[in-house]
Amino acid sequence: MRVQSKRALRMVAVAGVLVPSLGQADWTMNMSPGVTGTSNDIFGLHMTILGICVAIGVVVFGVMFWSIIAHRKSKGHKPANFHENTVVEILWTIIPFAILVAMAIPATATLIDMYDTTDADVDIKVTGYQWRWQYEYVDEEFGFFSNLSTPTDQIENRQAKGRNYLLEVDKPLKVPVGKKVRFLLTSNDVIHSWWVPELGVKKDAIPGFINEAWTRIDEPGIYRGQCTELCGKGHAFMPVVVEAVPEEEYQTWVAEQRAAAERERQLTEKEWTLEELMERGESVYNTVCAACHQPDGSGSPPAFPSLRGTAVVTGDMDAHMDIVVNGVSGTAMQAFGEQLSEVELAAVITYERNAWGNNTGEMVSPKEIMEYMSE
Repeated sequence: MRVQSKRALRMVAVAGVLVPSLGQADWTMNMSPGVTGTSNDIFGLHMTILGICVAIGVVVFGVMFWSIIAHRKSKGHKPANFHENTVVEILWTIIPFAILVAMAIPATATLIDMYDTTDADVDIKVTGYQWRWQYEYVDEEFGFFSNLSTPTDQIENRQAKGRNYLLEVDKPLKVPVGKKVRFLLTSNDVIHSWWVPELGVKKDAIPGFINEAWTRIDEPGIYRGQCTELCGKGHAFMPVVVEAVPEEEYQTWVAEQRAAAERERQLTEKEWTLEELMERGESVYNTVCAACHQPDGSGSPPAFPSLRGTAVVTGDMDAHMDIVVNGVSGTAMQAFGEQLSEVELAAVITYERNAWGNNTGEMVSPKEIMEYMSE
């Protein structure tokens, strides 16, 4: 039995060597060409510079090894003793300069194109938050937050990880195919970086500053990226998903989003019941609060206190609203007044005051939130 087991192990090892795909995931050592003109220009520039570097390496190491072998001591060669050679010094100055110029010309042309954000068909403001993205369609009067949608059970290893683990969101950024899209990037808290490799776009989002970038996607599809700046403990949970669709489908989606934004504004005037706010509040809480305070409200002390039976959510209503709307200075508690609508703020506050056994029976309406924020 032991002999058979050893043979089986050897066969598996040999198979792993001869057929690498059986023993490892697909991977590549080179850049990806991407799906935009810019990303393909970057790829072409990369391959050109790589070719030049390889050629230089072959020549330099070729001469070095030839010199070592052909002029070795065992063949009777003696080292030459000389100082200064005008021709050699001129050559090793001119040749590298010519190589650098040859590299700089295509690099400069690519950079000029990458920074040309003029004549855009669509303008989108991208704001980084810990840890999600806000997209505002500047000319269309609507916007939304894009949050990680990977289930907590996958993150906590209680469930098998999906194909797009940590690279999936509830609301992707949607853009039209064949149109120039300009991104205006900034941040609400710390430095983030918006990166989608297949689009050839990577730009820092800096508080108090607006960076610009652009893309024109040639093929419909879904393209994924990440925040590439170490922006805090939730850095790994801040993906970017861009969906490119045909122009007609995009315009239909824009009309739907504008109508939804208008309905959301009108909901402020609606008379809400406790049950309706609780249902809406649970969804909002699980999307924006559960990552820090946990789905069951138990928190992660001391940074994120428990919300079960604590004075924070069962005490004074105005104090509770102030914490959620304005945040807590000097702590990790963010201000959600600019991130959530009046309806969402009212819903999540009501939910926190009545979930996990709190059962205060108290609720706050969107109108009260609006009045509080206008004071």
